[in-house]
Amino acid sequence: MRALMTNENFNAVVVQYEKLVFTVCYQLVRDYHEAQNLTQETFISAYNHIDNCDQANLKPWLARIATNKAKDYLKSAYYRHTALSDEPVGEDVVSIERSPDDITLSKEQEQYIRDKIYTLKEPYLKVSVMFFLEEKSPDEIAVLLGRPKKTVQTQLYRAKLALQTMLKGELCDV
Repeated sequence: MRALMTNENFNAVVVQYEKLVFTVCYQLVRDYHEAQNLTQETFISAYNHIDNCDQANLKPWLARIATNKAKDYLKSAYYRHTALSDEPVGEDVVSIERSPDDITLSKEQEQYIRDKIYTLKEPYLKVSVMFFLEEKSPDEIAVLLGRPKKTVQTQLYRAKLALQTMLKGELCDV
């Protein structure tokens, strides 16, 4: 039987593996800021599913989540439709020093984001709830809603833009 993971134990996991997870994400997406976002998403997903992991396999499990998050990002409509920036990466991959509090969202921030998701209008509300809160893939959402995959991807892209606009400057830096 697995031991129960406390917040303190999970924070220790984040501290121990944050550089590994970031490096995996960065190696795939080659964008410093997006790698930061994907690192955060990786740890949020890991936190939500930590009971599914044997502690002995924690490192490869986290690396697999990071790889999948990065691959999903690279396959996303958002990535394919954004112009590449010529700005320099900015920071060295190895020199990242962030605390677990900087990486994971607080409960208040999570609730705030949930509330903002629920303010979206259709057709963006259903796809956003399924994607962000229920962690379903665009393929799964398309099947469940009976919509073409491209339509779902476009709706997710537009929902992300709307959420970014709503949240810009309102959340603490993470």
